[in-house]
Amino acid sequence: MNGHCLTNEQILAFSTALFQAERSQATVEKYLRSVREFFRYLDGRPVTKDTVMAWKKHLQREENYSPSTVNASLAALNYLFNFLGWTDCRTHYLKIQRRLFRETGRELDRADYEKLIAAALGLGRERIALVMETICATGIRVGEVRYITVEAVRAGSATISLKGKIRTILLPGKLCKKLLKYARKQKITSGEIFLTGGGRPMSRCQIWAEMKRVCKAAGVDSSKVFPHNLRHLFATVYYRIYKDIVKLADILGHSSVETTRIYLLTTGTEHRRQLERLSWCFKRNRYSVVHIWKI
Repeated sequence: MNGHCLTNEQILAFSTALFQAERSQATVEKYLRSVREFFRYLDGRPVTKDTVMAWKKHLQREENYSPSTVNASLAALNYLFNFLGWTDCRTHYLKIQRRLFRETGRELDRADYEKLIAAALGLGRERIALVMETICATGIRVGEVRYITVEAVRAGSATISLKGKIRTILLPGKLCKKLLKYARKQKITSGEIFLTGGGRPMSRCQIWAEMKRVCKAAGVDSSKVFPHNLRHLFATVYYRIYKDIVKLADILGHSSVETTRIYLLTTGTEHRRQLERLSWCFKRNRYSVVHIWKI
């Protein structure tokens, strides 16, 4: 089989198709990044099932990508192949066992969050402090920050339209007061609240970069400071208080509670602590554990 020839024009057409399918900006960027990486890897060679499988091994062995990152890259390629009609080039994803816990070094806890807010305010960066507070108080995605408008804050709720879904989130009263005070200070009377000095909406990259700048002053490891971790923190705290994963899934905008479950993984430290408790139970009262298993 001679294979298929992938061109820049096809990648451009694929980009347009992603936007027309109403994929989020983050998804479009992620898919195109993977496709362009594959295009560079080809270096003029035709696309065949063999080259795709070789690229999958390349990501694992040479690039040392994690299994989840490899699968995300393969998802982008499979979507591209469906678009081009090259279904013969589609490949299977890596089989990954369901994760039982999160990496401890990536976990952002409440103490870290409070340090970040205090550091941002101490540095005179009120805008990024409020962005972080807004994400952590509502659980919105960083790409949904643009829906936090003066009108939404006055109404106490924001209507978010993303990924083909529309949902309404409630904004806590204390947060609304802070946001309106900030808007008045910045002379923003309508529309989006979080704007750059030039009056343009803050991009996800700008939010990410500003959060990273605060890390050193806050004394928080930069590896666990990124917008999505604030969303995780919101989910963790909400579930610990209310124990309602279905309601949490609605708030986060998830179509499946299986997605929400990923947000609620405990850290490796907590997982180990749970196993140690089980071990203690065996030592002190082995029959109670056996009895439980027989129920």
